[in-house]
Amino acid sequence: MPEFRSEIIEMFVFRRGADVPEYLLLQRAQEDLLYPGLWQIITGTLEDGEDALHCALRELVEETGLKYSRFWAVPATDSFYDHRRDVIQVMPVFAVEVGREAEPKLSQEHQTFEWLPFDDARKKLVWPGQRSGLEIVHQYIAGREAASLLTEIQQV
Repeated sequence: MPEFRSEIIEMFVFRRGADVPEYLLLQRAQEDLLYPGLWQIITGTLEDGEDALHCALRELVEETGLKYSRFWAVPATDSFYDHRRDVIQVMPVFAVEVGREAEPKLSQEHQTFEWLPFDDARKKLVWPGQRSGLEIVHQYIAGREAASLLTEIQQV
């Protein structure tokens, strides 16, 4: 029977465009061994003793150098089955809003980035769970529904 683990986080970064939110997608470096050239959101692995919330904040800085203005625990998780280890990974999902003029400083893990409106970002994401997460963030968090007030993290 597969083991359940939660060792990875996912994070959506957005900024408010003139009319609509823009979502940050990062393209993995071509030299990367895992999914070279793949467009993705911020993902990261928890370090020993680290909780998911602090992992998400660390990964934001490590992968983009960005500072957030607002931070949410998205009311959803993503998951996948890793057949090599017979493990089901369950990933907490976070979202951050950054300033309108924010521009990331990428780590070596990524080669470029784009700020995209919802439909374009959704098309570039490969994984179904990330597409679903983007839909939730777009509707409930960036869309300023009640869930955005209930899931916002005020102090870290």
